[in-house]
Amino acid sequence: MMLLKARTEPVELRALHLLNSRMSLPANERTRIENLEKGYQGEMMFDQLTDKLQSEVFVLNDLCLEHNNSIFQIDTLIISQDTSYLIEVKNFEGDFYYDSDNFFSIKKTELKNPLDQLKRSKLLLSQLLRSHGYHLNIEGYVIFINPEFTLYQAPIHTPIIHPTQINRFMKKLNQKSAKLNGVHKKLADQLIAQHQILYPRLPPYTYEQLKKGINCSICKSYITSDVIRKTKCNMCGHEEAIESVILKSVEELRLLFPNLIITTNIVYEWCDVIMSRRRVATVLKENLKLMGFGQWTYYE
Repeated sequence: MMLLKARTEPVELRALHLLNSRMSLPANERTRIENLEKGYQGEMMFDQLTDKLQSEVFVLNDLCLEHNNSIFQIDTLIISQDTSYLIEVKNFEGDFYYDSDNFFSIKKTELKNPLDQLKRSKLLLSQLLRSHGYHLNIEGYVIFINPEFTLYQAPIHTPIIHPTQINRFMKKLNQKSAKLNGVHKKLADQLIAQHQILYPRLPPYTYEQLKKGINCSICKSYITSDVIRKTKCNMCGHEEAIESVILKSVEELRLLFPNLIITTNIVYEWCDVIMSRRRVATVLKENLKLMGFGQWTYYE
């Protein structure tokens, strides 16, 4: 197994975590954070399984692609010699049932059908590959990764992998003995090159209303003491170099305010507890591209 594209925390989840620590989010947004966290945890659980594959396959995680002006996302794509496996991972927990091509909880709440999402992604991926001259077979599966999940009444031939079937599915992938070649690598590289990062859908907020300060990287509590050379969290004791803290703050600003011009004053204000404005300027000059001059200086 060769991992060609690793999974990272979803941009939307990172942004919502930042907002949640700096403002009061409504209940529906906090619920969205919980759902995104659970989905991400499920995907990482599946990553632990693909990490153990011994067969010669390429693994691409967390792809966001576009074809014919349609965006589609793939949790995991596994490329073998003759087949590409498109995997949609779901971390549902509890009892559900399948009826008339729809998913329902036992409380009869209808859920978005993951098979519809799988079908759409498979169709668009197939069209995208053909447009590049590739004719690999594509098999798509919805994998329910949570061992506490049960689905009643699912038709036998639906492309669903139940928790009790996951080990057998992974053994099937491990039995792939054929070799990959340059064509497979070219395909993987093209898909990675076409990966898009979508700006997340976030609740309304302004720079002025967000709490300023530095969060501890470990426990996420705010640093309350003035910072000169490094931060030290009063809650968990974690220490972090001031350079790392400043650059992390720049990334936060870029994520939450993609059109904001990064200046020494903005970063200094955002960090709040750093004593030296000059130290902020030095770190920015050493790590970012300096633009403009004098009072019009900013960083990219």
